[in-house]
Amino acid sequence: MPDGPDGQPAEQADQPVLDDPTAGSGGRRRGSRRGKTRKRHTVGKVLLVTVVVLGMITGLGTVWLYRDLNHNIEVLDVGGQLYDEPEKPESTEPEEPLNILVMGSDDRDGAGNNIDGLTGAGQRSDTTLLFHLSGDRKSAYGVSIPRDSLVTRPDCIGENGKTIEGADNAMWNEAFALGGPACTIQQFQTLTDVKVDHFVVVDFAGFKDMVDAIDGVPVCIPEDITDPAHDINIPAGSREIEGKEALNYVRARYTLGDGSDIGRVKRQQAFIAAMANKVVSGGVLARPDRLIGFLRAATKSLTVDPGLDNVVKLSKVGLGFKDIGLKKVRFITIPWAYDTREQYRGRVVWTEDAQLVWDRILDDRPMSRNLDTGTIDAANVPGSPGTSGSPSGGESPSGGESPSGDESPSGDESPSGDGSGGSERDEAERATLVAAGLCT
Repeated sequence: MPDGPDGQPAEQADQPVLDDPTAGSGGRRRGSRRGKTRKRHTVGKVLLVTVVVLGMITGLGTVWLYRDLNHNIEVLDVGGQLYDEPEKPESTEPEEPLNILVMGSDDRDGAGNNIDGLTGAGQRSDTTLLFHLSGDRKSAYGVSIPRDSLVTRPDCIGENGKTIEGADNAMWNEAFALGGPACTIQQFQTLTDVKVDHFVVVDFAGFKDMVDAIDGVPVCIPEDITDPAHDINIPAGSREIEGKEALNYVRARYTLGDGSDIGRVKRQQAFIAAMANKVVSGGVLARPDRLIGFLRAATKSLTVDPGLDNVVKLSKVGLGFKDIGLKKVRFITIPWAYDTREQYRGRVVWTEDAQLVWDRILDDRPMSRNLDTGTIDAANVPGSPGTSGSPSGGESPSGGESPSGDESPSGDESPSGDGSGGSERDEAERATLVAAGLCT
């Protein structure tokens, strides 16, 4: 639920991307807009699903489909609002590593967005995720940043060109509320020294349309979810959910699992992994009605930077995933711990291992085994048929803190290591799922 800052077909994949039929035609473009972004979503990771599918269907890219989808995308240029941007290390890989910052936006003035009846105007953001696509195109990581993270927020430049003063001990999502995407990007780059190549903002109401377009997403709910205060009532069981029920599921927090935002992040990762699994399956790719409906809903939900301002550019990113496979598309949460200061009770801080994650991203290297714990991948969704019912690693319920000395690459190693600590890791995995309100 969005609290305020104080609230505390597969063979087509090898086809070349289609040429831009509007290039040089002076066609309609929404890129000049600099006003407030009318976008959102609490599961920003839908970017992955969208770009993968766009890459897969480029062989179907007729002019009418191109124009239809391209017309939906909104573009926002924030380049003039950023300063002291980090340099990106040179790469010797065949392709350039890509860092895409995905943000949710709860614009309470947008139709269908203000599902919690919050008062006042403006944007809120529950989700920030850095998506890293490796230069060798063999792996991809989505690193979630908890909204409750306490950070030193830097000065940033607002949409009106005026400076928004920074602050100590600021919640991560305050930056978006105060200055939108530009301030969140500034905050991310300043704190991580990781250069953002592209950004995407995803709309909350549009997410519902994406889920409905594919006739729901399969979930396993271990216990009834009842939250009268927010009109949420979802019975336990394994089934496909859609519509408002899907929205309620991904935003539920206080009456599910341990009630933490960290649990919600993990649950959202599982949901989007299940969504990706279904979208790239034959059940959707073989159904043009579902496929086109999904892409229409997805593109209507996106606000992007000028570098991703049409479906050709988005599909080129999507083609980068074609040889990776769902198992190597991993979602992790930045290492964290609860703040021990009484006045910041319930808030979290990044541990020393967080910098190791950003260093790995910076150097375009796989995560070490200790950093790759607690992973959910799109091929192994907790509670789904045919999987172990556990994530790929064993993030501890206390936040996934682990010794930082293990530097061996994770690769395709078994999540239970050499077997000596397998049972302990299995128990940690189960504890993580229970804490997040997921099936074991």
